Amino acid sequence: MKKALIGRKVGMTQIFDEEGKVIPVTAIEVGPCTVTQIKTVEQDGYTAVQLGFGEVKERKLNKPELGHLSKNKLAPKKYLREFRLDSVEGMKVGDELKADVFAVGDKVDVQGTSKGKGFQGVIKRHGQSRGPMGHGSMYHRRPGSMGPTSTPGRVFPGKNLPGHMGVETVTIQNLEVVKVDLDKNVILVKGSVPGTKGAILKVKSSVKA
Repeated sequence: MKKALIGRKVGMTQIFDEEGKVIPVTAIEVGPCTVTQIKTVEQDGYTAVQLGFGEVKERKLNKPELGHLSKNKLAPKKYLREFRLDSVEGMKVGDELKADVFAVGDKVDVQGTSKGKGFQGVIKRHGQSRGPMGHGSMYHRRPGSMGPTSTPGRVFPGKNLPGHMGVETVTIQNLEVVKVDLDKNVILVKGSVPGTKGAILKVKSSVKA
């Protein structure tokens, strides 16, 4: 059965395995998440569960959000995320999910918003090579040729050019859960995940494991 939780990125650290090898890990605070809605094939055309995470004051939610939660007598939640699952058997609205959903050795996909890097050139944004750095070169970090001039007389779509970089939805696949702290509702996953410290993440069972 697929598992899913909403999490908050705490930061990165390192731990040591039984052989003394260093493992770089990211700490993710997962839950407690409340089941706020269950979708079924008969009613919605697909199977999914909506989870709520994070406390928030009522005045900071709009009326549709507040009505959606108060209909089932649920406390206001700051973040709502939907996860498609193979089955929602055994789940009901109001259930609370914590870190014990995951176990050591599980493979997960972590989705979040990448760090914003502002306006960047083609070297940083696309990994292009620079020109010679000698004073006579006159060509150092520019994007290069734009393509044919007379025919077709335009720049083709998809050309690698300078522009806004970051703040994109990124999914890192097949990360291994190396530790689960039930007291703090924190899991440690091997490797890095998108976003800054405090970023909201979607953690779910890996689709390729």
